[in-house]
Amino acid sequence: MTMTCLETVQAYGLRAIGIGENLLPKSDFTLCQHFTLIGSGMIWNLYFGTVALAFGFFLANALALAKAARNPWLRKPAEWFVFVFRGSPLFIQFFIAYETLVLLPRSGIEIFGLTVATSWLTKAWAGALLVLFLNTSAYAAEIFYGALQSIPKGDLEAADAYGISGWQKFRRIQWPTMLRLGWPAYTNEAIFMFHATTLVFFASFPAFRQMGDALYYANYFADKTFNPFIPYPIVGFYFVLLTLLVTGLFGWVNRRLNRHLPQNSRVRNRLRMNLIR
Repeated sequence: MTMTCLETVQAYGLRAIGIGENLLPKSDFTLCQHFTLIGSGMIWNLYFGTVALAFGFFLANALALAKAARNPWLRKPAEWFVFVFRGSPLFIQFFIAYETLVLLPRSGIEIFGLTVATSWLTKAWAGALLVLFLNTSAYAAEIFYGALQSIPKGDLEAADAYGISGWQKFRRIQWPTMLRLGWPAYTNEAIFMFHATTLVFFASFPAFRQMGDALYYANYFADKTFNPFIPYPIVGFYFVLLTLLVTGLFGWVNRRLNRHLPQNSRVRNRLRMNLIR
């Protein structure tokens, strides 16, 4: 019996996170099934991109400050971290990370008498997320480092003249200005990071119980129907919508960061797609 579109959404809308039908449709594939299952897989793409960016933002700030530090014990590790993750392809990072993580003992690692499980690190939700987190931290760190170096000297001299120094100077002058100058470029990094989540499908990290991302389900339909011209454009359609959402959200943040400036002095978000990473 053929399900209606509403029944299909109810059965497969949350299948990617283990809610709904266990078995995938085997035949008579409908357009509603394509949109529903691929849309369900987008939950994982949103998870990878959102969590990686959320945690990567804070590490990127720390790396940018470390890279600008005079102390070589802070500066050199930050420089090498950024260089390694920006200098190597993301797919290779996925491969090396997986091959490294599977070498960990399956029984776990004993630390101070406690056994810490390691098998979960080879799963896509953890291992792939770790790679994306480190990768976006490196790229964002370079963006914020450049913004930190671009802070007008007059702003810093004015702060010194008013007796603002140390942590207060960083919190009230340097950090807000760094974010304001670097935010348009960081917006493009956020967009690319969401697009880069599609590489998780090609990485070695396995999807648990067929609960894969958008590209996982698109590939399933393409293999079953021998027609890639329906599922893959649907994936592209979802990512276009996601790009518009990210652009709108980050654009709102950019306006908040620049709200104290005259209209003609505000830094505007400009979408620049990274064709090659």
